[in-house]
Amino acid sequence: MADEGTRTAYVELQGRMIESTGKLKQVQNQMRNKEVEKKRAYLTLEELHQLPDDTNTYKSVGKLFLLEPKSVLINEHELKLKDCETTIAALQTSKDYLEKQLTEVENNLKELLQQDPSIVRQILMSTPAC
Repeated sequence: MADEGTRTAYVELQGRMIESTGKLKQVQNQMRNKEVEKKRAYLTLEELHQLPDDTNTYKSVGKLFLLEPKSVLINEHELKLKDCETTIAALQTSKDYLEKQLTEVENNLKELLQQDPSIVRQILMSTPAC
């Protein structure tokens, strides 16, 4: 039978794996949202650049629309595009780190199970059936 230390190590590694997986999914969702925001800003910029300079442009503020010069809207969307790119780069760094952390935890779990295969039986026997 597996000793209590091995079982404790397994439970700890399993918790770290669940935590890392959750964080990774959260970062991936944030990246997807920023990609959508970036694409929206890019497409809006493309449309704004096609308009003549003297065109009336409106900015949506809640339920209101405010008349704004075309240049102001272009500057806002360019800034939003750059901000999204910066945020995506930072999130990519976090994603890479979390993926490495998850791989490390998986390797530690595999190593632990290879060292003491009896822990699998013990854990399966102590886990209540669903």
